[in-house]
Amino acid sequence: MAADPGGSRGAKGAGRPPLPLPAVRRIHSVKAPLILGAGPAGSMAAIHLARAGTAPVLVDRDPRVGDALCGGFLSWRTAERLRAVGLDPVRLGTHTVSELALYGGSRVATAGLPQAGYGVSRRALDGALRDLAVEAGAQLAIERIRAVAPRIVEGENGTWHPEAVFLASGKHDVRGAGRPRVADDPALGLRVRLPPAPALHALLRGRIELHLFRGGYAGIVLQEDGSANVCLAVRKSLLARFGGNPQRLLDSLADEYPPFAERMAHAPPGLPVDTVGAVPYGYIARATTPGVYRLGDQAAVIPSMAGEGMGIAVASGALAARAWLGKQGAPEYQRAFAGQVRRPVRAAQAIWALSETPAGAALMARATRIAPALARGVMALTRL
Repeated sequence: MAADPGGSRGAKGAGRPPLPLPAVRRIHSVKAPLILGAGPAGSMAAIHLARAGTAPVLVDRDPRVGDALCGGFLSWRTAERLRAVGLDPVRLGTHTVSELALYGGSRVATAGLPQAGYGVSRRALDGALRDLAVEAGAQLAIERIRAVAPRIVEGENGTWHPEAVFLASGKHDVRGAGRPRVADDPALGLRVRLPPAPALHALLRGRIELHLFRGGYAGIVLQEDGSANVCLAVRKSLLARFGGNPQRLLDSLADEYPPFAERMAHAPPGLPVDTVGAVPYGYIARATTPGVYRLGDQAAVIPSMAGEGMGIAVASGALAARAWLGKQGAPEYQRAFAGQVRRPVRAAQAIWALSETPAGAALMARATRIAPALARGVMALTRL
C-alpha cells in the first residue's frame, strides 16, 4: 500500500471531471501544492487552498469513493471544524451520539459526552468533503503515487514537479516519506460492518461503545445507513495466537466477552473482515523534509479509542493550508502542529496502556461508573 495515497477512496463526481490518466508518461508542473490523498485531511487542505484563490491538485487512486478502515466517529470538535467550511454532519444523515458506554471485563459504565458526536461512514464523509474541494476549485487527479521527494512526485503515469507536497495518504506510507515503525508488538487494525438490524439499533442507539480486552479494544458505533462499524485495534501478538486469522480472533473475543458477543451475533456468516497492519499509534511527526507538509495520520496517529483521528485529519489540513498560504515552511508548520497534538496523543496512549490489562480495564469502568464527570474530563483531554 506504500504507493496508495487515500486507500480505496475516490471522488463522487461533483464539479469538474478528474484529470484523465495519460497514455504515456507526462511531466506536470504545479505551482500550488500537490495534495496526495483525498481523504478528510487532503480534502480539507484543498478546500482552504482553493477558496484562497490557488488551484491545488488533489491526487487519489480511484475515481469512486470507497470506505476507509476506521474513523467512523466525529467528535464535537471535529463537527465544529466541518461546519466552519460549510459541511454540517447532520446533512449526511449521521447517527447522533450522546453517550459513551465502556465495557471493561464484567463491568460496564456510561458517561455522557461533553457535546454530541456523530457516527458516519468514511464513504459519506470523504465524498462530501471531496465534493466541496472540487466545487471550491481544486482539480482531482486520478493517479497511483510511487514515490515522493522534495518537488518531485513519481506516479505510475507521470512525474509531478509541485511547489509543495501535502502528504495526506492516511495510514499508508509512500516510498521516500515513510514513518518509523519501531514497536516490538505493533497494533493492527481490523474492521467489520454489521448490517442494519432493529435489535442492533436498540443496543447502540445514541451511544458509542468501547469494549476493552487484553491486548486491544473494539469501538462500535452506528452509521448513517443503520449499519454498525466495529473497529478493533489489537496487538500483533494477540492476532498471532490465532494463526493470524481475524475471524478466529473475533470468535474468541465473543466467547470470552458476552456484551461483545451480543453485538457480533448480528454478523452474517462470511462477513468480510478488513485489516490494516502495523498502525504506528503514538507517532508524531516533529520534523519533515522542506516542501513536504505532513497531514492527518502522516502527521500524528492518535489511538483510535480516543475518537479524535478525524479531528487531527481536518485540523491538520486546514492548518497546513494556512501555513503554506502564509509562506510558513513545512518544517516550521510541522513543529507547530506537533506541539498541538502532543497532549491528546500522549493522553490517549496512557489510557490505552491502562486499558490493555484486565485490572486496568476494570478500573476504568469502575471509575467511569462512580465519576462520569472524570470520564468527560478525559474525553476533553484527548481532543485537539
